[in-house]
Amino acid sequence: MSITAKELAQKLNLSAAAVSMALNNKPGVSTQTRKMVLEEAQRLGYNFDRIKAKEENRMEQGNIYFVVYRKHGALVPESAEPSFFTQLSEGISQSCKEVGYHLHISYLYADDNVAAQLKEWANFGLSGILLLGTEMDRTDLTIFQQSGIPFVLIDNYFDDLNTDSVIMNNVQGAFLATNYLIRRCHSQPGYLKSTYRFNGFNERADGFYKAIRQNGMSTARSQVVDLSPTVEGAYEDMKLLLQQNPDAPISRCFFADNDLIAAGAMRALIEAGYRIPEDVAIVGFDDMPLCTYVNPPLTTVHVPKQYMGDLAVKRLVEIVKNKSSLPVKIEVGTTLVKRRSC
Repeated sequence: MSITAKELAQKLNLSAAAVSMALNNKPGVSTQTRKMVLEEAQRLGYNFDRIKAKEENRMEQGNIYFVVYRKHGALVPESAEPSFFTQLSEGISQSCKEVGYHLHISYLYADDNVAAQLKEWANFGLSGILLLGTEMDRTDLTIFQQSGIPFVLIDNYFDDLNTDSVIMNNVQGAFLATNYLIRRCHSQPGYLKSTYRFNGFNERADGFYKAIRQNGMSTARSQVVDLSPTVEGAYEDMKLLLQQNPDAPISRCFFADNDLIAAGAMRALIEAGYRIPEDVAIVGFDDMPLCTYVNPPLTTVHVPKQYMGDLAVKRLVEIVKNKSSLPVKIEVGTTLVKRRSC
């Protein structure tokens, strides 16, 4: 009698979900874990026929590629940030399963021959692309538009291009965070601004300054600190600033373009003797796992990443089935998660 997936999970001391992802070749487990599960399943006589049947059924529908476009790597690292990438891909994976499409995950780099790669995928039954375009500018999108392959752009949007997009409401999120800082601290917030800019960060800046104006404050009076959009980069930048200007005044509170910047700045401020939130309050954006690990835990803007992935898949399937449909911009709302950094 062959072993079941549940028995296999118990034998390997893994969760049923981890074993299922490994057996079904889904993201969410490491390469080492996937290899261990598959080898043990074969050794113990696991019946792969059901999985093969499901694969064949999905292949009848077609293939969807989740493409991570990496340009400079500041916002999409070599191993994409686990919080955003993993949760987004989980939403995509589950939705693809529900609608009967086979999912492939691939990276494209700015210096790749993108046109040749798209042509190769098209020759293997590509139905459509979910394109994580955080680092893209409008010129990078031209090849995808010219390819004729249906695609949905995720985490970016261009007003002058007719493309289907699924994005978060950056303006709303930054407004909520800044407004909360003002009401909580009764002080003009500063801005921990990413040195790398993209549409999402520009929209967050719009939300920040919108809250400043609506509270009757002058935008010119907000302290702006330019920091790298990584934990280590922001830490080193803020540390250098504090060392070079030890007597310079620091704002009572700050909104940060993302959680990585917020965490790095917090570390530098604490090392310089500032207490958080007593001396300086900080709010981030994205609600990454590190928000609960830093001390104090970081108040931040939550982005429903799995939901974004689900919406992107459903919109792509609509485009594949109805190529004459007009482009749609789907903007997902955000919420403020209150923790102890403010």
